Amino acid sequence: MYPASFEYHAATSVPDALALLARYGDDAKLLAGGHSLIPVMKLRFATPAHLIDIGRIPALSAITDGGSAVHIGATARHASVVSSPVVRQKAPLLAEVASHIGDPLIRNMGTIGGSLAHADPAADLPAAMLALGATLVATGPGGTRAIAADDFFTDVFTTAVQPGEMLTEIRVPARGAGGGGAYEKDPDPASGYAIVGIAAELQVSGGKIAAARIGMTGLGPKAMRLAAVEGALVGKPATAATVAAAASHAADGIVFVDDAKGSAAYKGNLARVHTRRALTRALAAAAG
Repeated sequence: MYPASFEYHAATSVPDALALLARYGDDAKLLAGGHSLIPVMKLRFATPAHLIDIGRIPALSAITDGGSAVHIGATARHASVVSSPVVRQKAPLLAEVASHIGDPLIRNMGTIGGSLAHADPAADLPAAMLALGATLVATGPGGTRAIAADDFFTDVFTTAVQPGEMLTEIRVPARGAGGGGAYEKDPDPASGYAIVGIAAELQVSGGKIAAARIGMTGLGPKAMRLAAVEGALVGKPATAATVAAAASHAADGIVFVDDAKGSAAYKGNLARVHTRRALTRALAAAAG
């Protein structure tokens, strides 16, 4: 199918893009890589009268070392995130997760900010943001505001970004000594999206797990943290037995539904199995 007619605007800067958003309001959509927006436009699920292209704003695609955090512009391509020496050194879990997105064409064109702002409940990156404790920066008429990843994904295809704002930067804390992470995914064979994806980031000190953040995607209306698993890890010995016991709590407190992807019982088992796999590899990475 073909999208409805629209007027195209190429923004030259963030202030220019914000001005266009203010001018056209609900009739406008931001365009970066286009891999989230264009398909829904072709299906006429979205019919914006104005497209504001932010993909040509140089400042939005930079990936820089901020010392304690990696700063990633919202229009950085997935392939750039995967190959960035800064990301691979300081936030290797993010590079791993980004390498699972789609195929080479999608990774070369799609953007990190576009994927996060779209907030598909089966996308890979939201789980990574939760596991890494990332901060997402939204810019609007009133300036910039930092949003913790825990507060960013609010519902199906819905985020904390407000009308008139745009996602401009992602800040990912640098991994410290004794840190390790891993991503385990069961991809849908047709779409490549996650039936389940588990991103785990651990911190080990003195033979014990000092900190743990686990993000899950694919099995609910939005990405979520597995708080019961995290609670069963922190303060415990950094052993395979601890991992196995903690992973058994991956479905605790979560209501799964029967659908085309499988039964609720099957989904609970997927969560437990992939959590154990992710934690096992994360623990091995933390051990060096």
